[in-house]
Amino acid sequence: MRVVKEAEARRNEILDAADELFGQKGFDGTSTNDILEKVSIARGTLYYHFKSKEDIMNALIERYNTRILGTAKVIAADKSIPIIERIVRVVLSMNVSGGSENQIMEHIHKPQNALMHQKIQKIIINGVTPIMTEIIREGIAKGLFSTPFPYECMEMVVAYTNTVFDDDMVEMNNEERTSRIQAFVFNTERLLGAESGSLTDIMQMFGSENGGNNE
Repeated sequence: MRVVKEAEARRNEILDAADELFGQKGFDGTSTNDILEKVSIARGTLYYHFKSKEDIMNALIERYNTRILGTAKVIAADKSIPIIERIVRVVLSMNVSGGSENQIMEHIHKPQNALMHQKIQKIIINGVTPIMTEIIREGIAKGLFSTPFPYECMEMVVAYTNTVFDDDMVEMNNEERTSRIQAFVFNTERLLGAESGSLTDIMQMFGSENGGNNE
């Protein structure tokens, strides 16, 4: 059992070092030698735990996936939080706009991290959609929403927010962004069969500076 614990600790040490280096130099700019020097281990030890640099990246992304999606699931399951607020808090917990909760998300928009960016986008779209769907089904049961396609609606919403509101994907000025946010809320209400104006709190996902313009 002691050997297992030591092996796990070493694996996490490698991941922590790679996390920091990818943040500083980007995935493409970081070599396995950089990681070896950072952790002060032999190449054989590195390859005992990971087959390649991409294998390290995938393990980091999986660690991100477990931590962030786990938080989102806890929020989604908390029935003491109003449904609309839960929707907002779940999306915010995903760091869709590239928050700073860890090194990967803080530096993900660097060009040299393009592959990591793509992989994390895939995790967000595939991970958050079913979590959001459960909240929408609860809203349907309570009469807040009316749609025969809760999963598909959430897939559209998550895919849109994860691409159009990603500064790397679509360039827009403040006026264009505000207009898209208003259109997003307007059309999401119709996708879900929600009462007009009932989802204005979703503006919180994009910052309070955009609020108050949806009347």
